[in-house]
Amino acid sequence: MHERGRPPSSDLTSGPTRAEIDTLYRNESRRVLATLIRLLGDFELAEEALQDAFFAAVQQWPRDGMPDNPRAWLVSAGRFKAIDGLRRRARFNASLNVLADQLDSAEEPDWDRDMLEDDRLRLVFTCCHPALPADAQVALTLREVCDLKTEEIARAFLASPSTIAQRIVRAKQKIRDAAIPYRVPSREELPARLDNVLRVIYLVFNEGYSASSGTELTRTDLSAEAIRLGRLLLELLPDPELMGLLALMLLHDSRRVARTDGSGELVRLDEQDRSLWDRAQIEEGSALVQRALVSRRFGPYTLQAAIVAVHAEAPSAALTDWTQIVGLYDVLLRVSPSPVIELNRAVAVAMRDGPEAGLALIDDLSARGLLRDYHLLHSARADFCRRLGRLDEARTAYRSALALAQLEPERRFLQQRLDKLNGLD
Repeated sequence: MHERGRPPSSDLTSGPTRAEIDTLYRNESRRVLATLIRLLGDFELAEEALQDAFFAAVQQWPRDGMPDNPRAWLVSAGRFKAIDGLRRRARFNASLNVLADQLDSAEEPDWDRDMLEDDRLRLVFTCCHPALPADAQVALTLREVCDLKTEEIARAFLASPSTIAQRIVRAKQKIRDAAIPYRVPSREELPARLDNVLRVIYLVFNEGYSASSGTELTRTDLSAEAIRLGRLLLELLPDPELMGLLALMLLHDSRRVARTDGSGELVRLDEQDRSLWDRAQIEEGSALVQRALVSRRFGPYTLQAAIVAVHAEAPSAALTDWTQIVGLYDVLLRVSPSPVIELNRAVAVAMRDGPEAGLALIDDLSARGLLRDYHLLHSARADFCRRLGRLDEARTAYRSALALAQLEPERRFLQQRLDKLNGLD
């Protein structure tokens, strides 16, 4: 079996056709895999079929040209290669021949049917089935639907790669052994199944919007995929909290271009060029927030989206309605209490009442032993101390933040702030 995560290598010289195949793999491999899982009924068999299909494409397409419908070609090639592989192995296990016959007799998919576009949505609900442990649901979805590497998922979970790999393997075994159905739940089942799916989609978005580590601040493919999945779900179920989640993702994503400068350096929210913000996404997100709030059946995603909407509607950082933002954080803390929300509220309080008020709230978090290993707490404390003229404390806090940050643009930003403080001596 070929290594997962990239098209199989070949002896062919790289050229435009190979570049097109590489692009196709990045854009379509998860869709192809989702359809193969539905057709073959097994994760491992589908993953092997996916790699075999791309291997065949690398060999044949430079010679024969790219087919009119590459995704259909890859699915068909993967399906037939899986059947051939089962027949070869049937010499040692006769039951595989029966499975091969069943797969071979199945009808060829109708490539114009909407169900093929929904295969990844089916895959999401399968990966998020309540029979699986919650942490396995998230890990499996990030791996199978979004093609995150095991190491990337491990960083998001603050776990070792081997632990995450074991969770994924056990989850696949559970799906197979328990015959968990590969389908979108019925309309009656959807509300109960939705919470886990929303959590997974937002984790995917966050990994794309603010990568957990590495050299790039964002991974637009992941954030775009999360938004696409959110739209698909909303078509199935007009749930207010799903509206809130989609709004939250759209409003955050509207600022993506302005979050870095031409050199890829991080630009703080109050320093961003707001003319670069995507107004269409802001309008769509704000409208979804209003629809969700009017329903009075909203939850934490909608409240977070409402906070981001206040930022998006402000013509400048100086004119931001911090009183409204603090009030929304107060409600959010009652609905979904967490130390990170307390930290975000502390920043808003500092903007409304001054850095000393924000610093007191952050120091209270630290005194309770919360978020001591979270670089943004130390970064916020450094900023408040700097604004208060407590420069030695600011330097110490910046050094703590720098030691904990993993994303290179954030590390460079923190180092620049520290260097600037050191230059004041």
